[in-house]
Amino acid sequence: MSVAVAERSAAPPQHALRPVISFHGVSKVYPNGTEALRDVDLAIHQGDFCFLVGPSGAGKSTLVRLLIRDEAPSTGRIFIDGQEVSRMSHRKLPKLRRKFGIVFQDYKLLTRRTVAQNVAFALQVTRPGQRHMREKVEEVLWIVGLEDKLDKFPDELSGGEQQRVAIARALVHRPRIFLADEPTGNLDPDTSWGIVQLLLQINHRGTTVMMATHNREVVDLVRRRVIAIDNGRVVRDEAEGSYLREGTATL
Repeated sequence: MSVAVAERSAAPPQHALRPVISFHGVSKVYPNGTEALRDVDLAIHQGDFCFLVGPSGAGKSTLVRLLIRDEAPSTGRIFIDGQEVSRMSHRKLPKLRRKFGIVFQDYKLLTRRTVAQNVAFALQVTRPGQRHMREKVEEVLWIVGLEDKLDKFPDELSGGEQQRVAIARALVHRPRIFLADEPTGNLDPDTSWGIVQLLLQINHRGTTVMMATHNREVVDLVRRRVIAIDNGRVVRDEAEGSYLREGTATL
């Protein structure tokens, strides 16, 4: 894995006066009594690149689900682009979710559709009837380096290529915020680094990126903002952080 990170010096500045994402005293308690998040305060500005780190079960995935309103907080308020979403009605959720591009550890590709069809499907769902769909699909596949794989099926691709298709599908509607939940979890180190470099390029284009990860090597190399969660609490928030707290063996 190369230690050179060309995109770091070109990262967009935090220029927005109002955070694109903000949590105010957010807690989440499940019906069985499990407290997944506790009193979280967090502000993320347009153009940020954030790593979300912490042990399994710390609350990272819960935070992501709250962002896209797959779940609602038990207490507290969440704002996206200045709009409170923590109590948003279900009829308004589709418009909210179009602000996000999301990828997961498992690629969730449609196995009987080609690469181009997988990417186009995202547009058909979010923006039906949109013009120039083929051109938009080709453009985003060029961004992720798969312009020569349009007619391939997922089982003809490597794991890294499948993740790039998932990223292209999440990008095609031009989201303001890109959420990556363990996107390198199933990949070898070199392939993982390629995926992270792609996310850095997406960030350089102006998209806010939040990546939940256990990949210590990547976090330590990139040195972007690190938000550490443990036992449902934000225990550290550093502008150019490392996976673990400097000089310790803990978050």
